Amino acid sequence: MVFKKLLGAIGVGGPSVDTVLSNPSTYPGAPLTGQVNLVGGTQDADIEYITLALVTRMEVEGGGGDYSATGDFYRITVSGPMRLHAGQQMQIPFRIEMPWETPITTAYGQPLRGMVMGVRTEVSIARALDKGDLDPVYVHPLPIQQKILDAFNQLGFRFKSADLEHGQIYGVHQTLPFYQEIEYWPAAQYAHSVNEVELTFVTSPHSVEVVLEFDKRGGMFHSGQDTYGRYTVSHADAETTDWRSVVDGWVRQAVDHHKSRPGYGAPGHGAYGAPGYPPPGYGHGAPAYGHGGHGGGYGHHGHYRGGGHGHGSGMGGAVLGAVGGLAAGYLVGEAIEEVFEDFGDD
Repeated sequence: MVFKKLLGAIGVGGPSVDTVLSNPSTYPGAPLTGQVNLVGGTQDADIEYITLALVTRMEVEGGGGDYSATGDFYRITVSGPMRLHAGQQMQIPFRIEMPWETPITTAYGQPLRGMVMGVRTEVSIARALDKGDLDPVYVHPLPIQQKILDAFNQLGFRFKSADLEHGQIYGVHQTLPFYQEIEYWPAAQYAHSVNEVELTFVTSPHSVEVVLEFDKRGGMFHSGQDTYGRYTVSHADAETTDWRSVVDGWVRQAVDHHKSRPGYGAPGHGAYGAPGYPPPGYGHGAPAYGHGGHGGGYGHHGHYRGGGHGHGSGMGGAVLGAVGGLAAGYLVGEAIEEVFEDFGDD
């Protein structure tokens, strides 16, 4: 869409910029293509650079509590220094390789409640940066992700919401400074023992780490706890596996393991990873990692809350580290309503 205001560095008669996506729908690991259309104003303009950024919103845990932050997690430069002459028209094609860990924003043809993402065009003229409007991007599940989502649906789990949490999952290699949580209300057969299930995908070119957090129900004689499981699945198995049975097995294993632990029914026992409760193995021979609750410096799933831990691997410098991006504070001050005003986000 065309910038709503002319570039401030030029003022009246300045150039206009319009970024057009070939198709706003994409997948993790797939390309997002389009072109940036430039139209010169009434005078020549020296453009220093044009950058495209993938922008999203996430929850950050800080000293004063949780807050929402909006910012970019991937950026590419589509043009370096150049002169745009008065009235000149120019088209700059681009190709964004979506990171494999890009969160899902759309499922079953509908936006996932709580998720928003877009491409923002930034133009620098005369050392003044002008951030344009956001063009919405819709990230659909990969086949293996879709099969697992289908299995939860078939088992009777009901989608609640989704969001992004700033942090790192303990024991899981990540290239982005956040992870997605897809939250479900429990299926009827598990409602007596599970309050909520949180599903996280950490995707790579060959496999997906599936991390599940089960919020356990408490009772009169025992407290509720969180139970965690980690499973490694291959993209190649998407069409050859009975995923309903596999996912049902994951849930049953978590519930049964919780009930069979020594001391079940007594208050105060931790989740997997506590002394005396080694986690079982899952998936294709890969070990599962049961992480401690929310103590010891970890957050959900036992995640690190520090910034910059393991960011940017394999991405050249296109992926922003947490410290250089969100945690630095310059993005937090942007009004979320303004940044995503064109999305109609509810």
